[in-house]
Amino acid sequence: MSSTPVNIGDAGSAEFVGGYMILGKLGSGGMGIVHLGRSPSGRQVAIKVVHAQYAQDEEFRARFRREVAAARRVSGAFTAPVVDADPDAEQPWMATLYVPGRTLGDTVAKKGPLVGRELRLLALGLVEALRDIHRAGVVHRDLKPGNVLMAEDGPRVIDFGISHAADHQALTVTGRLMGTPPYMSPEQFASPRDVSAPSDVFSLGSLLVYAATGDGPFDSDSPYMTGYRIVHESPALDRTPQPLRSIVEHCLDKDPHRRPGLGELQELFSSLPDTAAPSPPAGAPTSAYLAGQETADVRGSREAPGENAKTQGRSSSAGQGRRPGRLVLVACAVMAVIGAGISAYHLASDTQTGGAAAAADPSAAPALPVGWRSWRTNLTRTVKDEPTAINVDTVDSGCVTSGTSVYCAGTGFTVARIDAATGRVQWRFGDNSQAAQRPLGVRGGLVYVSVPPDEDSLYSAQRLVALDTTTGEQVWTRTVDAGHPAALFSGGILAMPEGANKFVALDATTGKDLWRTPSKSSQGTGCSPLVLAGAPYGLCTDANDPFKGKVGFLRLDPADGTPRELDPLPLTVQQPLGSVAGRPLFAALKSVDAADDNRLDAPYSALLNVDPDTGSLTRVSLKGITQGVPHLVDGVVYFVRPDGTVTAIDPTSGDRIWQKSTQVENLSAPARSTTYDTLYFANRYGRLLALDRATGATRWTTDKLDDPGSSAEKRLPSIVLVRDAIVAVAGDTAFSVRPDQPRPAAG
Repeated sequence: MSSTPVNIGDAGSAEFVGGYMILGKLGSGGMGIVHLGRSPSGRQVAIKVVHAQYAQDEEFRARFRREVAAARRVSGAFTAPVVDADPDAEQPWMATLYVPGRTLGDTVAKKGPLVGRELRLLALGLVEALRDIHRAGVVHRDLKPGNVLMAEDGPRVIDFGISHAADHQALTVTGRLMGTPPYMSPEQFASPRDVSAPSDVFSLGSLLVYAATGDGPFDSDSPYMTGYRIVHESPALDRTPQPLRSIVEHCLDKDPHRRPGLGELQELFSSLPDTAAPSPPAGAPTSAYLAGQETADVRGSREAPGENAKTQGRSSSAGQGRRPGRLVLVACAVMAVIGAGISAYHLASDTQTGGAAAAADPSAAPALPVGWRSWRTNLTRTVKDEPTAINVDTVDSGCVTSGTSVYCAGTGFTVARIDAATGRVQWRFGDNSQAAQRPLGVRGGLVYVSVPPDEDSLYSAQRLVALDTTTGEQVWTRTVDAGHPAALFSGGILAMPEGANKFVALDATTGKDLWRTPSKSSQGTGCSPLVLAGAPYGLCTDANDPFKGKVGFLRLDPADGTPRELDPLPLTVQQPLGSVAGRPLFAALKSVDAADDNRLDAPYSALLNVDPDTGSLTRVSLKGITQGVPHLVDGVVYFVRPDGTVTAIDPTSGDRIWQKSTQVENLSAPARSTTYDTLYFANRYGRLLALDRATGATRWTTDKLDDPGSSAEKRLPSIVLVRDAIVAVAGDTAFSVRPDQPRPAAG
């Protein structure tokens, strides 16, 4: 091994790598953490350091050597050059010139699709970048929105993590997806070891369609369906403006030999107009055709728009479709490439789907609100001259219940009170730009929501608003810190003022201060409020280095805020779950950086509970690593993975009660019916799933909604019960079904 110094802190935060001082963390990818560094002369660089657990894996080390070698061979105005590297260090690293700027994905998400001159310059810049890459004998193989930086002087292509040098045999990488499905070429699925330069031209075509429309030409419900469409179906180009459409049609030819060369593309892109093309006529299609109605219902392969500029794209896990014939073979072939870990392809579930529920007690009649009927309601509203929605990817949209009403809120749609029996909107508050989070809850005739005051202060402050549940009128409002969500506790509302230097308890009726207490513990002053089982708590880390030390755990007196410090928690504890038998319960990650690659599929190794009286901490080890997002429901912890796998864990022993591969991707947190002893889930496109709480067996599933709204793939779904009536939110749509006849109303 090399002796190049790599000084990594306990939490993965580097102080020095080689001779470079580390200034901060830029992000993480599948292979390592990317830091912002500074050379002794003051030059800023982006330094990728391979994760410690991979540094001992010779396959990963060989892959990293290839990345360094490939990147060193490429230089040009539209790529980020390598300035230093040590692939043989104890933790291999590579430094490239730091290029400030958002990714293309981030740019499109925040500003919308590119038009006119901006689109033309992007196309020309990418052609020049690919020309430099191909001249060096390298095929990029992962050209996607997250690997294109929008610098001030033009785009930069980054991350050669899976590139292939033309004069070297590709590594045999079993069980890993070599690319990002929406931007891969047909040959990457059919023969991934034999791809050549035309593969990047195909990816360029998909990338430019995304840049011009906000959607890829092969977007579908799952990575397997995306792969099928890329290999067998025509691209969806209905919203791509001319003359770009005619050009990318040639780039997206299934036959690599018929795709245009980079010289031809440079000439064609030079003719693109400097002004925006006309919008499609009214009634024109607005989204890609989704092939196969029998398939899973989430675009699970789509890269998150806000992916960090320096991280490699994350391929989400996915379930399986249900299309017979050739599609089954293609889907299975894609699964072999992706390595989803599924041993068999099932053509039938363990119970019927879409029909009447197999209830725990078949004779049980559901308790429904008086006058209930199946309904669906659009949560957005169109008002002349109304401000447009603030473009924030909020993950906690949804509803809370009180009596027979539901109160829904989320970024991109207004706060609304809905009659759970009929779906009738009883009032709305504000416009579609205001609501930022699922309501905190309902108490004493008031519902509490967090509303950003304006776009400039969105990331530092927001308004906490109390609304009259009868009229929707504002009763009081307070400014609180946007980075520390408020929560209802037994004595009021726990929040932090802007600046987050104190805990403050607000009177739930008037919004006035009940008490304030400094936010600090023995572990630091970087604190957040937390409410578990109605009691107020605080979690605190070192404000200057949150990856150092432990997590201070404070119990706050509900009457006056007096803090009492409990045993500190390990840094791996990042997920408070609730309370079991009066004891706060947390899920502990396998390692501090275990959630860097995909927080929705992070690996957990233990549950921890705390005695609120003595402060002592008890660790309950899980029997094997368990992945997903944990949820505590009626004394059981359910880990829900993006691919639809649900695992039930006994929090007192750590034993696995059951595990179910549901084949329904990107599920919500579960809601439980005591009448039917059933867990209900919704997915992003409105597909519903019912599982037996005791065994995990599937009782029923439904088809997805025909049109849940434009935000479906960006917003996590949610589900609640009003008595036994199921009320779910998917995209812009709230809807309700019976638990024993789960057929959503038509849109």
